[in-house]
Amino acid sequence: MQKQIVPDIVRQHVEQAAFLWAQRDMLAAEEPPDEKVIADVDRRLEANLDALRIAGPAAWPFIIAAYEDFPEKGELFLYGWVAIEQTDGRRILQAVELARTREDEARGLVGALAWHEAKTIGPLVRNWIASKDEFKRYLAVAACLNHGVDPKDLLVRLIRDPDVRVRATSLRLAGKLKRADLVREIVAALESQDEPVRLWSAWTLNELGFAALAQPELQKQVLANGPDALTALRAIVKIGPDKDVRAWMGGLLKSPDTAPLAVRGAGMLGDRTVLNWLIHQMRNPALAVAAGGALLELFPEARDADLFTLDPAEIGQAFEEYFGDFGPNVPVADRVMAWGSAAALLG
Repeated sequence: MQKQIVPDIVRQHVEQAAFLWAQRDMLAAEEPPDEKVIADVDRRLEANLDALRIAGPAAWPFIIAAYEDFPEKGELFLYGWVAIEQTDGRRILQAVELARTREDEARGLVGALAWHEAKTIGPLVRNWIASKDEFKRYLAVAACLNHGVDPKDLLVRLIRDPDVRVRATSLRLAGKLKRADLVREIVAALESQDEPVRLWSAWTLNELGFAALAQPELQKQVLANGPDALTALRAIVKIGPDKDVRAWMGGLLKSPDTAPLAVRGAGMLGDRTVLNWLIHQMRNPALAVAAGGALLELFPEARDADLFTLDPAEIGQAFEEYFGDFGPNVPVADRVMAWGSAAALLG
């Protein structure tokens, strides 16, 4: 017998769950992420998912309608999560097909696999990881990465996989698991024509202690200023020594294309004496966002102060012209200076 539900209430839980996961995904991608805010979103998300557990299969008309009306990552997360929660094989396959055509690395479905416990998705992952379907292999490796699960001997084959996403994700997994036995395969991946494969090969080599092999490719990734430049930069900072990293960042600062990376990298070095310098960078619209990220990494307590604005006009005409009417969350240099002085953080 199907459970009796209140349609409007179930609809609200569906909409809230999809929205909250999308919000969580966006927050987690920030540099640096606000773990406190993410934890709060997680609690609210879980409460809505719990309500959908109670609703059971009766929630499906609302989940399907939500995806049809707004086929975005949050709605896909919910579709996949409920399908897995209910062990509904038909719906799981539907979620896979919905995810297959997306251009965002199927973040919603990968997120659903990550939200469930490893033992819950284990049968799916074991089936998909050896599949002839490259997309299912990618989903399986991404699930292993999120849960820190070692596919053992299969990882060698996955690092050689013909699919770029599978190879890159497998290399990243090897680094997370510290699979030093795969160094030869990882070094070979440095010669790949595919940038994501080279990036995660270099990152993993660095994690395994082969910094000299990793550094040239990591530096190329930073200089290219692609979507993973900050990942590469953080790995370079980890290589050290601090003096050499600072000198290299000084070179980045000389070019308008890479100067924001140098400013953001200052926050990765852990030196809180650079606050005055960061405030100076905040007065430049092109560097302000990077300076704000560095500030939050060096001074997590700054999150609790009113130091940022979403209204560029509040800072001045130069910021308004640079960002337009609606800008990112930008630090207000004068507020940061007053806050730093009050807290005796300025030298």
